[in-house]
Amino acid sequence: MGKTKELSQDLRDRIVDLHKSGMGYKNISKLLGIKKISPRGVAMIMRTVRNQPATTQQELVNDLQAAGTKKAHVEARLKYANDHLKDAQSDWEKVLWSDETKIELFGLNSTRHVWRKKNAAYDPRNTVPTVKHGGGNIMFWGCFSAKGTGLLHRITGKMDGAMYRAVLRDNLLPSARKLKMGRGWVFQHDNDPKHTAKATKEWLKKNHIKVMEWPSQFPDLNPIENLWGELKVRVAKRQPTNLNDLERICKEEWAKIPPDMCANLVVNYNKRLTAVLANNGFATKY
Repeated sequence: MGKTKELSQDLRDRIVDLHKSGMGYKNISKLLGIKKISPRGVAMIMRTVRNQPATTQQELVNDLQAAGTKKAHVEARLKYANDHLKDAQSDWEKVLWSDETKIELFGLNSTRHVWRKKNAAYDPRNTVPTVKHGGGNIMFWGCFSAKGTGLLHRITGKMDGAMYRAVLRDNLLPSARKLKMGRGWVFQHDNDPKHTAKATKEWLKKNHIKVMEWPSQFPDLNPIENLWGELKVRVAKRQPTNLNDLERICKEEWAKIPPDMCANLVVNYNKRLTAVLANNGFATKY
């Protein structure tokens, strides 16, 4: 896959100027190559640009597509939030959250642009660490609960259903034991086809693993996303120089994430549900 095209300074400035003018929705849509962006979508773009200055054009497009803008997704988010808003904290403490993520070796993005205000060039959020050798990325599968992080597994090659079941066998069950989940714990994963395949469902059932219902387009309601962000910041500070180095550092830093941070994400989970309801089912700050 080729490099993601990043936003030019001129394009970033035009988007910001259009937004400030109060008349830029149509033009912003055209600039980003999207047929239509709602005012709510523009607000999300501006929030992303402020909080994540290194965001690329494709990442903005992806964020909009994942924001639950389709009516069915919005309705599903609202239903999920309403159904679980009154769940006890102890219920969330029984959940083992999981996801996959890509972590880059910052060797090929040394000229990455950032969104920033005037005179903010040296704000730590606006600087990107670089490495001298190599580049590329690694895909990982990981999980966590209120008690801490589970295992972090490197995914080699394209993961199909058989590989995913092997990952669960070798990492999910050991993680549940490591975290002392006890009886009655619940597994969360999204609706990726390899997760919902008949063979995967049968494997989960055979191993007596209860699975949480998880409608599509819910990235902001999976608290592991916050831990992925934390991991990437920690790894970037250590500046790995090759992919083997990257894998080792990722696993070290994942294991170092404080259990208190994990517990806090779970303790405050109902706030995410409240935010979904307050935002009428659309994407939230989480």
